[in-house]
Amino acid sequence: MSRSHPQTIQLRSVGSQQTRAPLSPQIAVQNPSSHSWASLSGPPPWGLGCLLALQHILVLASLLCASHLLLLRSLPPGGLSYSPAHLLASSLFACGVSTILQTWMGSRLPLVQAPSFEFLVPALVLTNQKLPLAIQTPGNSSHVLHPCEGPGCHSLELWTTSLQEVSGAVVVSGLLQGTLGLLGAPGHLFLHCGPLVLAPSLVVAGLSAHREVALFCSGHWGLALLLILLMVVCSQHLGSCQLPPCPWRPASTSSTCTGIPAFRLLSVLVPVASVWIISALLSLSVIPLELSAPTEAPWFWLPHPTEWVWPLLTPRALAAGISMALATSISSLGCYALCGWLLHLPSPPPHACSRGLSLEGLGSVLAGLLGSPIGTASSFPNVGTVSLIQAGSQRVAHLVGLLCVGLGLSPRLAHFLTTIPLPVLGGVLGVTQAVVLSTGFSNFHLADIDSGRNVFIVGFTIFMALLLPRWLREAPVLLSTGWSPLDVLLRSLLTEHIFLAGLLGFLLENTIPGTRLERGLGQGLPSPFTAQEAWMPQNSREKALQEYELPFSLQNLCPCIPQLARCLCPRPEDPGNEEGGPAEPGETADLLPGLGEQCPRSSREELRPH
Repeated sequence: MSRSHPQTIQLRSVGSQQTRAPLSPQIAVQNPSSHSWASLSGPPPWGLGCLLALQHILVLASLLCASHLLLLRSLPPGGLSYSPAHLLASSLFACGVSTILQTWMGSRLPLVQAPSFEFLVPALVLTNQKLPLAIQTPGNSSHVLHPCEGPGCHSLELWTTSLQEVSGAVVVSGLLQGTLGLLGAPGHLFLHCGPLVLAPSLVVAGLSAHREVALFCSGHWGLALLLILLMVVCSQHLGSCQLPPCPWRPASTSSTCTGIPAFRLLSVLVPVASVWIISALLSLSVIPLELSAPTEAPWFWLPHPTEWVWPLLTPRALAAGISMALATSISSLGCYALCGWLLHLPSPPPHACSRGLSLEGLGSVLAGLLGSPIGTASSFPNVGTVSLIQAGSQRVAHLVGLLCVGLGLSPRLAHFLTTIPLPVLGGVLGVTQAVVLSTGFSNFHLADIDSGRNVFIVGFTIFMALLLPRWLREAPVLLSTGWSPLDVLLRSLLTEHIFLAGLLGFLLENTIPGTRLERGLGQGLPSPFTAQEAWMPQNSREKALQEYELPFSLQNLCPCIPQLARCLCPRPEDPGNEEGGPAEPGETADLLPGLGEQCPRSSREELRPH
């Protein structure tokens, strides 16, 4: 076994045939153990890819159960007119479809689409404004909502109507987000988001889920601490240990492969499986009452919009939908930037951001029509998993999407995810959110952090983004303007951590004077991570940008797209198109630091299937 300084493994699928160029021989000679087995063998084999996909499913399950559980806890017993198993299955189906579309023709990054907490905050505001709740604070200082049981409480019909309004808000959010993507506005605004906008947003995104993590871990701190300990040991202490690669190595892999960092690659799956088994042996695995199915769920079920009731579109739902769309758009742009940075790609161009947001909006529309109260968006915990295991692949993302669709077609299998103990789900969320937090801090070095201007922007943005939501939650008098839709909009936006961080950071960064060098922007390259891209040769940067382009089979459709939606396609003047069209499969150079040179054509031809 060997140990080395960890490097981010690139497991991206390059081109339609998923081939890649070999590493530079000079680098391999200098430090043969600095690159893992995965980065030497290209896309993961199907066996390992399925295990990595299952690992992302477990992270997605933590978000799925957390978001739905927090929302369903505001319902009285019997307040849900359909089985929670069907609710989870419909959400998984929408997540799977959205993930496949995102990796195929959206941003083209290996991003998993999952229920996001950005949808949960407006949903709770929408339901709690209409239906009074009693707020109790247990010993861990996490607020828990309980239904009002007094004589003035509303009937169960109002709860059902409120859930219809939430589904309507999700549909409105998807339509608005898709429209913003088609217009190209977020993609062009993204060009003005430097490190001092994105880094504080990542820090706030990592910190924003600490209350939910504490709430779930408080069920059994022993299981939660054991899971966290195992994840830390597998990913960090044993992360560089190499195991024999023979069982995993594909037939085309050369004999120079030294080993597999199995502990790091499976640093979520192995701990979760171990603690899950221990909890089952100790009879600690209890399904939450809110997610328990009153009757046995069917093995097969086809989700369709007419299964229950149609979403209810009201002015209040419109206000909540606007809040959801703005918050999830900012969150998704942060995920795009973070995922590209982890894979050592240039920052996403405007056309990739526009396509990504448009297809995320389509996924939310599908989720709302299927009756789900939570939409789909790019998942920060899943991106944190990419950083934790230091591997990301389009093949794995496609497998995650297919697995989610399969689980969505079987409510009984989807309900099986609820048997994972809540402390285990809380531990998974805690570790992955901590990784997102640390990547946010690591990006501050791209700007001049010693500058007084930058110190003020960072401190003010993070503090206010965390202060305002807590202040509004604990205020003795709720914010009231006299018009219910406006109240819903203001309460939703002012309690969204990621929205406040993105808005404050963007306004301060672009209004306070500062040099481009001070802001972390290189000359002539207005991108968030320009300082990181400086080491990359121009030719390699252009080839890397082509990773964001549409698949070759869809590029011929760009001339047929209406002028209003041309922002979805790369412009002729974009750097990735200067050499005339997309790169052939296998032409993309390795993007690990110091490996930017393109390999000889003869080597590429050897990698192509005949």
